[in-house]
Amino acid sequence: MRKSKTSILSYSFLLLLLVACKSNEEAPTPASTDVPDVYKKIYGASSITSDGTYITIKTTGAPDHKSVYYASTSSLYENFSGTTFGGNTFKKNPNSISAFNYTFKIPLNPKSAATKTATPLGAIGVSLNGVPFYNQYAGPSQPLTNEVTSFDQYYGHPQQTGAYHYHVEPLYLTQVKASKSALLGFLLDGFPVYGPQENGVDIAESSLDAYHGHTSATADYPDGVYHYHVTNKDPYINGSGYYGTPGTVSQ
Repeated sequence: MRKSKTSILSYSFLLLLLVACKSNEEAPTPASTDVPDVYKKIYGASSITSDGTYITIKTTGAPDHKSVYYASTSSLYENFSGTTFGGNTFKKNPNSISAFNYTFKIPLNPKSAATKTATPLGAIGVSLNGVPFYNQYAGPSQPLTNEVTSFDQYYGHPQQTGAYHYHVEPLYLTQVKASKSALLGFLLDGFPVYGPQENGVDIAESSLDAYHGHTSATADYPDGVYHYHVTNKDPYINGSGYYGTPGTVSQ
């Protein structure tokens, strides 16, 4: 029996529909590569991009504020003496600020890690002005006790290679650019770092967990988010390691 043209067309349409459905299963729609507005607050970045899974942030790591550690010929040089973090008498270290090519790759949608990992020496995150955050150690298991005396007027300093960084509250961000309750940056696991206050009230160390953070609503995340807080007591920014799974950083 001959099939009608209508039957043949209907069959062809169904076949095309099945092929299209199969194709959709095999090739899902790519995730959005738009950069969420909260990451655009990192004003010190030379570029910020997203692949839908990770946010990639590129910076020089050099601070946009004045420092005694810039060369005296620099417009950002400023002599400094007196007291620094913790009321210690400032003692300048022999290093000078250099610029680098940092690439921070952090999860776009961070999650609590089943197995937490310790933060390494070196950059563990990035602040809004592009300066790296370091952890609470001056060296392997060495506290910052002696090193804090070399923090400049904004509580940062360079190490031997010239890499400037913050171990503690970055005063330029909390006192000049923003406030003590503001977003200050992100750690490599993608979770945000906030100042030493929440809604204008000092954070109590007892309200923070072993990783120096907690979950609550913030101005940037009104529905709530896990976030770290900087405080003036050890461990300052991060405690027993990353809350989430860290991305990567190259220099």
